[in-house]
Amino acid sequence: MRDDDTIVALSSGAVPSGVAVIRLSGPMSGRVLSDMLGALPVPRQLKLADIAIGGETLDRGLVAWMPGPQSFTGEDCAELQVHGSPAVVRALLRKLSSQPGIRLAEAGEFTRRAFENGKLDLVEAQGLGDLIEAETENQRALAQARLEGGLTRQVEGWREQLLDLRAEIEAQIDFSDEGDVGALPQSFGSEVATLRDAIGDVLATRGQGRILRSGFRVVLAGPPNAGKSSLLNALSRSDAAIVSDEPGTTRDLKEVPLDIKGQLIILVDSAGIRDTTSKAEAIGVERARQAMLSADQVLWLRAPDVDGEGVEPPELAGESGRQPPVATIGTKSDLGSVPGADLAVSVSTGAGIAALLDRLYEASGAGAVQASELLVSHERDREALLAAVISLHQVAGHLESSELAAEDLRQASFALERLLGRMDAESVLDRLFSAFCIGK
Repeated sequence: MRDDDTIVALSSGAVPSGVAVIRLSGPMSGRVLSDMLGALPVPRQLKLADIAIGGETLDRGLVAWMPGPQSFTGEDCAELQVHGSPAVVRALLRKLSSQPGIRLAEAGEFTRRAFENGKLDLVEAQGLGDLIEAETENQRALAQARLEGGLTRQVEGWREQLLDLRAEIEAQIDFSDEGDVGALPQSFGSEVATLRDAIGDVLATRGQGRILRSGFRVVLAGPPNAGKSSLLNALSRSDAAIVSDEPGTTRDLKEVPLDIKGQLIILVDSAGIRDTTSKAEAIGVERARQAMLSADQVLWLRAPDVDGEGVEPPELAGESGRQPPVATIGTKSDLGSVPGADLAVSVSTGAGIAALLDRLYEASGAGAVQASELLVSHERDREALLAAVISLHQVAGHLESSELAAEDLRQASFALERLLGRMDAESVLDRLFSAFCIGK
């Protein structure tokens, strides 16, 4: 793979379709259009033309010319909007990629070139990927905010503060004999602590951001024949799960996504919790227990006609000590009540189903936040911000040693720069000399 190659790919959805968009990026993009049209069209204006390559007209459609650096990738780009026929698309891709210097693009290569040419940072590139995959309104809003640079602007602000702090302390190390370099201000430690707390506050929102992006996982659990599969079907308005009076029918996990008021809720049907001599059912029971441990919410189902062993929820505590919240749902309320249930439902009559959906939406926390205001939603975000917080926390214990404190600040800066995909060491020197007038 060469960075100076021109790449080509189908950039729209799968064919057949009404329209297919074929995108080129690289130095040969202009030549393709010139050969096709006789001259380059006006930049960023659509032109109706015959789509001809090598003297053969393959289709008639719209073409667009976007010279770099004012393009998505920062390179010369061209787009062909043609009919979404599989035969037309195959012929165009074959003809274009057979020309010298042009090859089929690899997965994600257009976005990678946009990053390498400074059109996107890594956070924004992730936002683009999230936007393409978004299925709910909250996912769309979260991804759009990320793509538009919400987290990037916040991280850049922290990075600027770190540059100021690093410039102050590194001046102490490298230029302590200069007359215009004084001692560290008394507020230095508190400034570091304030920055640490600001990053920590944003880091604390990662759990809610993860729920909005990846979904709120709700595990339906309980003893056999408590009505888990029937409730899954009622909540999802489908026949996703097999319903049977025979105990132990469900032996594996079944996931069904729901869109509730723009929030993704993932329902997980699980095997009935009980002691069993069946090896296959025992595996299902263990998978159910593990699913409960990783859930955002457990619904423990109890039916009035189910009694005896295993009707109470088991103690839940993973290795980290995390205990998911558990709500007891009384099922088959048309047959009787379940003492101590948080909510009663009936699949047969529909009673309580709407209330349960509302309860799940409230439990997800989606109604209490604005998706566009949440900045942290990826594990990579969490790792980078946590590394910065840890490094800033260490500064307080190293203020007596400027070298150690400076290294802590450097590590905090590097964590933020890695998050954005930037490692700009020279900017520290630029800030130091401009702030302290040490330009000898």
